[in-house]
Amino acid sequence: MNPAINNPTIQNNLLIWSIVLVVGFPSLIIILGEIIHRLKRRDKPLAATLQVVRNWVLPVLVLMLFMQYVIQLDPNSNLIKTVETLLWFCIIHAALSLLNVILFEEAEANTWRARFPKLLVDLSRLFLILLGTGIVLATVWNADLAGLVTALGISSIVIGLALQDTLGSVMSGIALLFERPFTVGDWLKVGDTIGQVIDINWRAVRLQTFDREMIVIPHKVISGETIHNFSQPLSLYAERIEIGFSYSDPPNLAKQVLKSTALSTQGIIKEPEPQIFTLSYDDSSVTYEVKFFIENYSELEKIRDRFMTRIWYAAQRNNLTIPFPIRTVYHVRRSNSRSEDTSKKFAEAWQSSPVFVPLKKEQTNLDTLSQEVTLHHFGTGEKVIQQGYPSNDLYIIVSGQALLTTTDEWGTEHEVLSLKGGEFFGEMALFSGEPSTVSVTAIEDLEVMIISSSVVNQMIERQPSFAREIGQILEVRRKAIQIVKQSSI
Repeated sequence: MNPAINNPTIQNNLLIWSIVLVVGFPSLIIILGEIIHRLKRRDKPLAATLQVVRNWVLPVLVLMLFMQYVIQLDPNSNLIKTVETLLWFCIIHAALSLLNVILFEEAEANTWRARFPKLLVDLSRLFLILLGTGIVLATVWNADLAGLVTALGISSIVIGLALQDTLGSVMSGIALLFERPFTVGDWLKVGDTIGQVIDINWRAVRLQTFDREMIVIPHKVISGETIHNFSQPLSLYAERIEIGFSYSDPPNLAKQVLKSTALSTQGIIKEPEPQIFTLSYDDSSVTYEVKFFIENYSELEKIRDRFMTRIWYAAQRNNLTIPFPIRTVYHVRRSNSRSEDTSKKFAEAWQSSPVFVPLKKEQTNLDTLSQEVTLHHFGTGEKVIQQGYPSNDLYIIVSGQALLTTTDEWGTEHEVLSLKGGEFFGEMALFSGEPSTVSVTAIEDLEVMIISSSVVNQMIERQPSFAREIGQILEVRRKAIQIVKQSSI
């Protein structure tokens, strides 16, 4: 029997270390688990570092203490050295994680730490790992660092020759990061590829295109290409769209319609304001170019679609023609057929509106009035009437739906009621002579008949009850607006 085991002092040390390991280790695990849970609930990056300590550093430390002080293995044995080496690697991992949290994860915006490239962080981490590995090998295993450095130097030459392209991409990536021509989140055009930067790693840049495809472009390729950055130095992008109108459409009118449509399209900014250019006189049309600016390049396709859709409605309302690229034959009676179509739609809209029921049998009156009204189309989201602007017309909905809203003194828009086919609007500004107190927006494609104030007066003269019935609806809507405004206070 080993006499050292019967030594009371050694037995006491064994007992103390056993109690410390049996009681202390689970206690520390529980305490760290509770701290990690609370840090995760507050989205603190320090939780990841404490997880490394709990899952790696503590278990390996306890194992080494158990082997050294409880079962008392030889400190110079390979098993002890292996466990000690593993412990040092775990400590290095935890220390680097803590350093990353302190320097970069919790860095304030617009500081050098927040702008530090991820690639350089990874390279620094690799260098520190290699340095720590060398120190551990020299301390624990008594390795000859000079010989190790020589071996690494020779190996580096061999590896460098074998990985020339990869190392070339890495060095090009480091050069790009020092120049900082782009960062994660920027929209780039590299060659013929357009996409958003989602990652910059050791070898390449990853772009995500509009089609949600991921394109991997090596740094070596990017360094030889012209890079278009749509996000820097200003978050502005100029889009150009060409559209043609008929030769019979006055250019100034066409340019005015295009500009007003661009200004009313969501996503197109007003400063710098859109610009319209007469581009060329082509075979079937006069081609105009619309240049407008947007702030969020990722919304380009939606904004372009929104603008092109509204062009059709604006062209219809202003009697502009978007010609086909073919020969157009004009008939002399084209205006008469259009007038007949307008008269028919007017009669249908008239008869579908409860207010106009008393006049539905007077077909001659309808035909006469329909000569003095216009048929307009509005696309989804377009405002037919804008609050604060005058309106001297009465609008009858032929098809589609609209939403009547009002804006309070704080600029918040509130819904009042929805309008559908056969109903009318615009009566508030028409009869008061003041700017409109409401806005009317198309919530789906809208077709309306617009009746001027002079025609409305003729209708009132022919049918006095018409004014009374409009007044009743007007009062109902005013009460609805008042209720909405009071509820918003």
